[in-house]
Amino acid sequence: NTVFTSQTGHTTGPSLNNDKLYKFAYSTEVYVDRVKASLQKSAGYRLSSGVDVSLLWRNPDNDDDQLVKVTIKDVQVENVNERPAAKNIFKEKNTENIIGKDYLQALQRPMVLELVRGKVKNFYSYENEPAFTQNIKRGLASLFQLQLHSGPAHEVDVSGKCNTTYHVRQDQVTKIKDLVSCEIEKQGFTSHNRILDVSMKATSATIYVLEDSFFKSIKAEENYALVLNSRRKPGTKIVSKQRLELKSVEAGPGLIAGKQVAGVVKTLDSSYVAVSLVAEPVKSKCKKCPSLSEHWKSIREQMYPEKLSKAEAAKSFLSFIQNIRKATKEEILQLIRSEKKELLPQIVDAVTSAQTLESLEAMLEFLDFKDESTSLLQERFLYACGFASHPSETLLKSLTAKFKEDIANEEIRETLVTVMGALIKKLCDREGCKLPAVVEAKRLILNRLEKAKKDDNVRMYLLALKNALLPEAIPLLLKYAELEEGPTSNLAATALQRYDPSFLTKEVKKTMNRIYHQNRRVHEKTVRTTAAAIILNSNPSYMEVKNILLSIGELPLEMNKYMLSMIQDILHFEMPSSKTIRQVLKDMRTHNYDRFSKTGASSAYSGYITRGPDVSSTYSLDILYSGSGILRRSNMNIRIFDRNAELHAIQVVIEAQGLESIIAATPDEGEENLDSYAGMSAILFDVQLRPVTFFQGYGDLMSKMLSATGDLVNVVKGLILLTDYSQEIQLQSGPRASVEFLGGLAIDISGGMEFSLWYRESKTTIKNRVAMFIAGNTEVDSFFVKTGMETTFEVETTLDFISTVQFSQYPFLVCMQMDRVDSPSRSYVTKYESLPSGRRYTARRGKAELLAGNEYPLHQENSDMCRKVIGTKSDSSSSWF
Repeated sequence: NTVFTSQTGHTTGPSLNNDKLYKFAYSTEVYVDRVKASLQKSAGYRLSSGVDVSLLWRNPDNDDDQLVKVTIKDVQVENVNERPAAKNIFKEKNTENIIGKDYLQALQRPMVLELVRGKVKNFYSYENEPAFTQNIKRGLASLFQLQLHSGPAHEVDVSGKCNTTYHVRQDQVTKIKDLVSCEIEKQGFTSHNRILDVSMKATSATIYVLEDSFFKSIKAEENYALVLNSRRKPGTKIVSKQRLELKSVEAGPGLIAGKQVAGVVKTLDSSYVAVSLVAEPVKSKCKKCPSLSEHWKSIREQMYPEKLSKAEAAKSFLSFIQNIRKATKEEILQLIRSEKKELLPQIVDAVTSAQTLESLEAMLEFLDFKDESTSLLQERFLYACGFASHPSETLLKSLTAKFKEDIANEEIRETLVTVMGALIKKLCDREGCKLPAVVEAKRLILNRLEKAKKDDNVRMYLLALKNALLPEAIPLLLKYAELEEGPTSNLAATALQRYDPSFLTKEVKKTMNRIYHQNRRVHEKTVRTTAAAIILNSNPSYMEVKNILLSIGELPLEMNKYMLSMIQDILHFEMPSSKTIRQVLKDMRTHNYDRFSKTGASSAYSGYITRGPDVSSTYSLDILYSGSGILRRSNMNIRIFDRNAELHAIQVVIEAQGLESIIAATPDEGEENLDSYAGMSAILFDVQLRPVTFFQGYGDLMSKMLSATGDLVNVVKGLILLTDYSQEIQLQSGPRASVEFLGGLAIDISGGMEFSLWYRESKTTIKNRVAMFIAGNTEVDSFFVKTGMETTFEVETTLDFISTVQFSQYPFLVCMQMDRVDSPSRSYVTKYESLPSGRRYTARRGKAELLAGNEYPLHQENSDMCRKVIGTKSDSSSSWF
């Protein structure tokens, strides 16, 4: 390392010569664009000026302590890229017009820095100065901070308190600032699940060239790149550059005599005060923003129930949330109370999704849980709480309090506790497991489950645990899975199936093996197959796999086929346990023809919907029948994952039992006394919803068959906020940037089962209609000019899953179809620059495409059967229930 020296023998930081005026040219530029785009086409602006620097005072006892006066002058604002006159918002405008007279005066008032060993010890400016001009000065002052030996340092500058690293060689110094480490008051929030969230990369480097122990030039560049984890394309970048270049050195003012810094500063101007170098938050007020009710009027038409599967509905929903976040409780209540019935559920979705204290208080005041007539709105409110993107402790506390009060509708009680489970999980995932409200809600659910007497109550708390996934609930779930009957045992087993395999201890696997092999008692097929799936999914041992394979052939008819199909799916899809299964299959006793040639209609199959470099999505379908050809369970899953995270996007399970009497068939062993039942249960974005019953009991079944209308039963309908990312970024040049990404979903899932006794045929249908809208907005706000970029992406699609069974002969014929319709998608990018006067430059580009519909492939056997089933179909008039 070269040692810098000056006439005074000082060695640790830059040093100014006495009686000199250093004249610099300064510029700061901001660019906003897509991540991969070149800066030549970016939106942005440049602020340039002269900067005069002179030494005021040097500490007589310490050469390393200097007071320096810095003055900004001749300010200009212009485009950062060449624009034709018609597109130049700064054309024919002088700086005073653009910045404003008072602001310009404030910007050009000098500031004073105390430099000690190259670091800014004190920054003196004026107390009542506008925050945004002060921040621009701070951005310039921070450039004067420099260390003359290589190595790390903690520094406070405009970006906050940051970790920096210096590299020194000869007369050049490079400063690398770790922006992620910067401690500054942060505002904003991120989404709960990583896949729905946004990733940010940030870098900052400054290169100093020195001459005669002071600055010859300084170049700083800061880059932020933000991308949606689920869809990398509409990413955004912000680049901020600063340059300070020495133009000339002239004769300057003499030094001020004095012992103390404070005294010298007061001599210069008694109004100076020491101000923090860290930027202060600043946001310009919105001048022409519509009120909440005006905004609602403009989007109201898109919010009718029949329009809820359109992208326009999702788009309006997102803009409405942004407006609600600025509204008071009174404004929200006034809007809710004045609207008609059919639009209220959509307003409830949006108000709850806004997740402000004002919006929560408005909802709690508006909804009366003692009133049965508004239960639809209560349910919409609760589900929107369950899908909260960044839930607060206050939300969980409010719901726990409601649960302890009277609730008129029993189904709402169930939904409420189920949603509390989902919120416990989300808060625990964010290190909030020890928060008082979380501890209380956990205790409430676990205690009430232990005391529950009625089956309905037990199921309600098990559903809550299926969402909460508490490690301490595993022993309770094991007890219910092994010792209880039918639906209760089934629910406990499927709850265990949702845990990460790392939580599933030896005890869990022992219990699952006992259930599957029926060591202690007879269990239903549904519970046994779930137990097998848990074993095979959690790193099974050689013996566990061997015992499962040896059991195939000894199981009830359709269960043999189902287990065989599950094993083949693990092998074909290369799931983690496929290696162990292959090892076991080398043994001829397990791998014989008799075992692997079982016939039947049950099946399990997994495949990819999309495979991408960032994110992939898979579907899986499994169907289990009873020996008489009646559906026991159909299970459709869609999962989205990247290298580090997974999201259970959708699960729709249709379950039926005890229906053999309808077609005068014999029930399977152990299932002779099951009550007739059919229903549907869904998981949406990792949240288990309250199951829906199609019918319960033989009488209910018969009345529904006779009065059938052919309509599907709605399981979930509404608007969901998925991606919710908002960050304020302090740029080192002074301005603030804000980045927002919002992703919304309009969703409509329905399902049903129909029977035709005449044609001995049953049909299960699940219809998923979704429309998604994602909007990203990045803006750099410097008060006198705003620049930014908006990106949007929208898609509408329908996914149908239909399984048809003809049980007039054995083996009966089954055809499963999973189809996606043609899906239109559109994306737009708009870059803009605007002045407060309303002058605006925009450049917009769009792209529309049609994703062709697709019939997803299932296994070959299924394709062969579909040819037969569709071939034998006549125009059967079927009845529904």
